[in-house]
Amino acid sequence: MTPLSTPLFEIDDLHVAAPDGTAILRGVDLCVGADELHALMGPNGSGKSTLANALMGSPEYTITGGRIRFRGDDITDWSADVRGKAGIFLAFQYPQEIQGVSVLNFLRQALSARKGIDLSMLELRLSIMEWMERLDMDPSFADRYLNEGFSGGEKKRNEVLQMAILEPEVAILDETDSGLDIDALRVVARGVQEVRKDRPGLGVLAITHYQRLLDELHPDHVHILVDGRIAASGGLELARQLEVEGYGAWQQPQSPPDAAPRP
Repeated sequence: MTPLSTPLFEIDDLHVAAPDGTAILRGVDLCVGADELHALMGPNGSGKSTLANALMGSPEYTITGGRIRFRGDDITDWSADVRGKAGIFLAFQYPQEIQGVSVLNFLRQALSARKGIDLSMLELRLSIMEWMERLDMDPSFADRYLNEGFSGGEKKRNEVLQMAILEPEVAILDETDSGLDIDALRVVARGVQEVRKDRPGLGVLAITHYQRLLDELHPDHVHILVDGRIAASGGLELARQLEVEGYGAWQQPQSPPDAAPRP
């Protein structure tokens, strides 16, 4: 049994490089406990989505240093499918369309891989219908091809539907609010909170640019990622400070170019 003092998800001095070898993350440290919601904010190019993909085991990025631990186990070298089966979930910033595979069939296959059980289509449909109602989704979407013809808000709600059905231990939300108007954002945020209510031990890392999502999610901790490192951590007041001051206070000043020699 995992000791109570062991974090649910732990990122220790993580360094990650892009496919061309460029260093993107330069020593990220972060611990997510059970039933905690952490928000990660940062400017474009700071490494937020790289972190999300590296935590899920994307082969596009290379971990060049540090460790990722899940329930005390070192998972740094685990593949994405093994991490998913273990209970780590990633909601994509840009969910992909999959032609020929319905939402219902996709979830049936994913749930079978995640839990090793084979629910009947009727059992799964009933469960999906309940969550679709809670997420304000059209029930007919269960039989439509995954994300095909879905609006931005519908794609994001479908990601939350997957999170609800698959019952992960840790959920990483990569800019779930991206491209959403305020009404769609509130529906998605309420959906995340509904999942947390049903899964009180769920740890969540929500990556976002905007405070408006945090106003709906009420995170326990807020972190600012700048230039591949956590530059500051705090509570919701940190996000409010960021809204007023921007990222300038945490960014390293650029050295001025050498002065041209005088003639």
